[in-house]
Amino acid sequence: QVQLVESGGGLVQAGGSLRLSCAASGRTFSSYAMGWFRQAPGKEREFVAAISWSGINSYYAGSVKGRFTISRDNAENTVYLQMNSLKAEDTAVYYCAAGTRPITLVRGYDHWGQGTQVTVSS
Repeated sequence: QVQLVESGGGLVQAGGSLRLSCAASGRTFSSYAMGWFRQAPGKEREFVAAISWSGINSYYAGSVKGRFTISRDNAENTVYLQMNSLKAEDTAVYYCAAGTRPITLVRGYDHWGQGTQVTVSS
């Protein structure tokens, strides 16, 4: 079992940057693939980025590729999402999730955080 807590959200102007963190409890963090998802009002939760348990492989949604970077520190039980060149359409609640494989599907993840709000003003 792993518990996840996101932080780092906030209000930023378009073109700005934010770094989200997701701290995990439990000794098995390094065995999980980790993902970031987001959900805007009235929309379904969507995939943003994922990273393998080792950190070697990472995957991105087309809408964020080249602007967002996912990384992890297994010694610190933390996964990060560096978000640059933010756009108004990036506004959403951002969730981190843990699963067995770094896939793009919501149902592929077993554990979820509570989410952190990111608001980008244009």
